[in-house]
Amino acid sequence: MLPRAKEIVDAADLKMKDSVEFLEEDLKTYRVGKANPSIFNNVTVDYYGTPTPIPQVSSVTTPNATTLVIQPWERNLIGKIEKAILDANLGFTPSNNGDLIRCVVPALTEERRRELIKKAKSAGETCKVTIRNIRRDGIDMLKKAQKNEGLSEDGEKEGEDELQKVTDKRVKEIDALIAAKEKDILTV
Repeated sequence: MLPRAKEIVDAADLKMKDSVEFLEEDLKTYRVGKANPSIFNNVTVDYYGTPTPIPQVSSVTTPNATTLVIQPWERNLIGKIEKAILDANLGFTPSNNGDLIRCVVPALTEERRRELIKKAKSAGETCKVTIRNIRRDGIDMLKKAQKNEGLSEDGEKEGEDELQKVTDKRVKEIDALIAAKEKDILTV
């Protein structure tokens, strides 16, 4: 493949990889009946006027498989963290003893499991759309390179073929992530 075409394909592949990694991080925040500190990564608390994720203002630990313990670094944050958890509607009620907050993670209902699977599949589809948009942008860049930068027609075609291979690879990664998450959610 010609250097310019390879450069375009590599840039698109990097963007696709970032999208897949974002999906992977997002799927980690889904509560699946086991205590997982990353559940709080998207829950923000007002920290001196700035919305800040709970793990950045406290220590989040899992003393056992069904309990999460949040130890705020400042005592005055306990009420705010408790309210943020309730507002986030994660499916459990925090309780505090003045020093730390405990959250017992209840077992998932069948309805909640189906809801989580639907949400995971939706996130996967959104990621696939992003991947396809990146592929389209890459193809447009290859066509512009052929028109304006002297890239040969064969070079453009070869670049498009390589871009499709990269796209297919990333879509398979997304499908594998969603399948693994679905299995994790269904495991009782």
